[in-house]
Parts: sequence; C-alpha cells; structure tokens
Amino acid sequence: MIHADVQRGLLCVGLSLGMWLCALCCQSAPPQAERMEAERYAAAREKMVQDDIAGGGVSDARVLQSMRSVPRHEFVPGPQRASAYFDMSLPIGEAQTISGAFVVAYMTEKLEPKPTDRVLEIGTGSGYQAAVLSPLVQTVYSIEINKTLGAKVARTLARLGYRNVITKIGDGFLGWPEHAPFDKIIVTCSPEEIPKPLIEQLAEGGRMIIPVGERYEQTLMLLSKQDGVMVQESLVPSLFVPMTGAAEEARKVQPDGTRPALENGGFEDLLPPPSAPVPHASALGPQPSVPTAWYYGRQADVVRADDAPQGTHYLRLENNQPGRPAQMFQGFPVDGRVVGQLSLSLSLRAEGIRNGLSPDESPVLAVRFFDGRRSRSANTHLGPWRGTFGWKAVEGKLPVPVWARDAIVQIGMLGGTGRLEVDDLRIEPLPR
Repeated sequence: MIHADVQRGLLCVGLSLGMWLCALCCQSAPPQAERMEAERYAAAREKMVQDDIAGGGVSDARVLQSMRSVPRHEFVPGPQRASAYFDMSLPIGEAQTISGAFVVAYMTEKLEPKPTDRVLEIGTGSGYQAAVLSPLVQTVYSIEINKTLGAKVARTLARLGYRNVITKIGDGFLGWPEHAPFDKIIVTCSPEEIPKPLIEQLAEGGRMIIPVGERYEQTLMLLSKQDGVMVQESLVPSLFVPMTGAAEEARKVQPDGTRPALENGGFEDLLPPPSAPVPHASALGPQPSVPTAWYYGRQADVVRADDAPQGTHYLRLENNQPGRPAQMFQGFPVDGRVVGQLSLSLSLRAEGIRNGLSPDESPVLAVRFFDGRRSRSANTHLGPWRGTFGWKAVEGKLPVPVWARDAIVQIGMLGGTGRLEVDDLRIEPLPR
C-alpha cells in the first residue's frame, strides 16, 4: 500500500451560523475556531492541487475537484496532520504510509474513472485512495490485509460518509470474486508479477494500474483488457513500502542490505516516452525526461549535454517558488548490523540558490533510514548548498543506525530556490 507511496474522497464540513442557531435547530454548530480550522485546511488543499497536482501535469477536472474536496488530514494520525497537505508520504501505523498527493491523483487519473464504474482497490491502507475515488465512480470495493489497519479505515470511511466504499480484510491478490468483474482495478502494493486473479476479474475494456517489480525497483504499469488480452504500458518508476506477510517473504529476488548501492546514479538510463500523447501536453510545455530507478520527481528533468561530469546526461532540479519541492528519490536496502557508514559522492553545479521560506529549506542530499517495520526512522544529510558555482565533486560519510534495514535517498531543493544540477551520484558501504 503506498503507502510510500495514494488517494482521497469527499469532505463534508459544517460551518457555524452562530450559537443562536442551537435554539432553532436543537443542535450545536461548530465553534468559530473549528470553522477557521476547516477554512485553513480547505486553503491548504487548494494550494496543494494548484502547485503540486495540476502543476505536476494532472488535468482531469473531476479528479482535481475530488482532490480539492477530500480531507486528507482525516486519514493520517494526529501528529502528522500539520504535514497532511504537503506532497509527501506520511506514516499511518502498522508499518504503512499514505502516499503523496500527486501519486494519488496521478494513479486516479490514469484509471479514467467514470460514474458507472465498479472499482476494486487492493491495499486500502489509510482509506484515502478509496475516498478520492468515491465521488468519481459508482462503487469502490477495497481490501486490506492488515486487520488493525483494515478495522480502523472502515471506521474512518463510515464516519466521513463514504457510503459507496465497501471494505473487507483479506488477501487482496485473490481479488473479490463475488463482486467481479470490475471496470477498474487499482493496486497500491507491489508484487513481482501481476496476480492472475486480478487479471481474470478485470472486465473486458477495463483498466488496471499496479506497481510491479523488485523490492526497490518498481514500475507503475497501466494495463487494459482488449479482446481478452492484457495490453501493458510502463508509466513511471515507483516505490511502495513492503507488503505484509507471505507475499513479501516469497519474493524471488530478496534485497541484500549488506551491499547498499544506487542504480542509475549518472541518469543515463531513461524511460521511453509514453505511447499515447499526454492530455493537454502543449499547455504543460515540454515533458521532462524520466530516469529509471528514480521516482516521484518534482520539478526535475534529465539534461543531455557534452559537459556532463559522467556520461552524457545529468539531473536538473529547478524551483522559483520558495517552499515548493524539486526533488528525486530512490530506495535501497541497508543492514545497520553490518554497515556502519555510507560513503557518498556526487558532482554538483548550482546557479542562484537561496533559502526557501526558512533556513532549513536549502538543497541537500538526504538519507532517511527505517527499521524493519518502518516504526522508527532517522534522517541525515550532506549539504546544504547555496549560491552559484561550477561543477564540483562533493564527498561525505553518513552514519547508519544499527537498527536500519531500509533507506531512501533524496536529492532535492527542499523548498529552496534556484537551479541545482547533479551527476555521478554514488553510495558505498563501510563496515561497522
């Protein structure tokens, strides 16, 4: 479940008309502070939609309206609510996360939801994806394998009034045969191969979106059933947190945390362009190149140039609005019992880099470590970098917590403004 990496629904918030209304209606209205809070959340959603979702290329008007309406903060724990409307994944408990808003909107748009659709969701997670789909389709059938999470999300969806979302606890890769066939299927946990029951339960002419691949190298796939045959298209790299139980343990390719490394650190390998034109692409301008193994890029592009420090390509991150993300991510395994430090090296070039809304909003190379259940994490980084300078080599060592089993590297502006160019990014393990 994205849970690194997905979706919302419809918000109903009452606005107070004053305490005198209680005498007429025999019910209390929210106090002024609650009304103001609701207005702040609504403003934050609007900014998120404009800057991160529409700004990222999602153009379906119905999807954008659903993203404006669904109260994302209701689907995250209280301590995470302050970050609910930033375009980032957030922990929701039980070793799972809620996906970043853009990922949710992107996957929803690719499904091409219609009011008559019956949709199967595999991996309910926080319930946010189901909530986003709710006003767009006829019915959402959603399956969550984790009992604690499944029971919690059922209560949340019922409390918020998503009556057309039907949930159950079980193995999602078996589908929901009694309700099949489904017009659309959306999967928010990543198997090595597409589960056969889901293919069988997809209706003729239906669409499925699913992340497929190895633990740290996944690709978001779009499938459509045409004359009984599944037609596949690779969309973008993705990273979803580990699945629960036997499905994760049965992977043919298991990660080796004793030898952490990065893939495509020179940004030479690119995904092929989409087979179909991007809707309204002319209005969005030239579409950026997407490097393999890197995911959830924001305001990022791969540039081909003769002056690249390594090979013929490098990554360009550029932001002109303080506070907005410009970044790329990659996940990798690391076993802190064996690896005591990570030696990092990269080439950098900068132009006009300044802090964002605070001194902390400056470009860095950050690594976030997680324990085996993602219940514990720690952050460390190289940088920050500011100003203007030509290509230079940067090196550093970062300590690895002994409890670390997974990590995510982020190269980004972190809200800073200006242009940062990156090439030849490498990680080498140093023994404990």
